[in-house]
Amino acid sequence: MRIKRVIVVGAAGRDFHDFNVVFRGDAGVRVVAFTAAQIPDIDGRVYPPELAGPNYPEGIPIRAENELEALLAPGDIDEVVFAYSDVTHEHVMHMASRALAGGADCDLARCDWRGHHDCARREHLCRGFAFQSGWVSELAQSRTSD
Repeated sequence: MRIKRVIVVGAAGRDFHDFNVVFRGDAGVRVVAFTAAQIPDIDGRVYPPELAGPNYPEGIPIRAENELEALLAPGDIDEVVFAYSDVTHEHVMHMASRALAGGADCDLARCDWRGHHDCARREHLCRGFAFQSGWVSELAQSRTSD
C-alpha cells in the first residue's frame, strides 16, 4: 500500500488538533509538514515526536506558509489539507490554487455543523465546516465512489 503524503496548512492550533484527531494514527497517511502564517516565529520549529506519535520519530517540521511551492516542488505530495480557523474564503481558495498548481489535491479538514470531526471516514466531501468565529459555509457536495 502506498502511503499518502500530506501537508497540513493552518493556524498553528487548529492544524495540530486536526492532525491529532484525523491523521496521527492513520498508517496510510504521512504528514510531511505543517505550514504556519499567523503565529510569529513558529516556522523552523518541529511538532514534537512525543505529540506526533510513533509514526513520526523525528516529529513534523513546521514551515512558513510562503514555502508551500518549495514543499510541493519535488512532486511527491499527494494532498494539501486546509486546517484554518479564521481566514477568509479568498485566502483558502488562493491556497487551494497554489496546492493544485503544485500538483497536489486539496481538501478541507472537516467537521459537521456541530463541530465534531468526521474521523471515521475521510471522503472527498467539501461540506459545511465551521470556523472558530462561528461562520458556517455550505460550500459544495461532491462524493467520490469508494
